[in-house]
Amino acid sequence: MNEHYLSGIGMTSQRTRNRLVQRLQEAGIRNEEVLNVIATTPRHLFVDEALAHRAYEDTALPIGNGQTISQPYTVARMTETLLANGPLERVLEIGTGSGYQTAVLSPLVRTLYSVERIEPLHNRAVERLQSLGYDNVHLTLSDGTWGWPEHGPYDGILAAAAPEEVPESLLAQLADGGRMVIPVGGKEQKLVLITRRGDHFARKTLETVRFVPFLPGVQN
Repeated sequence: MNEHYLSGIGMTSQRTRNRLVQRLQEAGIRNEEVLNVIATTPRHLFVDEALAHRAYEDTALPIGNGQTISQPYTVARMTETLLANGPLERVLEIGTGSGYQTAVLSPLVRTLYSVERIEPLHNRAVERLQSLGYDNVHLTLSDGTWGWPEHGPYDGILAAAAPEEVPESLLAQLADGGRMVIPVGGKEQKLVLITRRGDHFARKTLETVRFVPFLPGVQN
């Protein structure tokens, strides 16, 4: 993929990305590594071409199949929270979606495993992330409720869909000392940080959020 296309022009230029980073700083995002990755990640390549001019607004955008690409603030907040105790070796993402959150996490962790249940989204994300050179990312089409136990336990788990209750299967795949960042609830959703200490799971509510519901099964 050529450098001109990656860097963008006009409303997708580096200047536009820098303005987004400034807005994230004003909203309270402090982790410089997270901000630097967001500044260099071509979000315009993770949305439909017709919406590329809006890619660096701090807003969620539709990506088809009834799903959305999360707003940059939410991506930054969840990533910053996941990494708050330092670097992570092995991370599981539930809900690859467009692959944007995956692309932000990839440079910040050693190995990233990501699960998507909607086949067209999974296929597009595989093509997009491979073409952009994210070589520490492993993607699979699967029911997110199951996680990806073959590669666990995970130092970090991040979910981009909201269950009513956190699946026990995901808690079981969290390593001792690991952190999970996940939206929880129905109409009223809260972003929750779960930290595992042996068989105890400490929960901290962070803020109100709005995500698509966490649904079972694979959709072709």
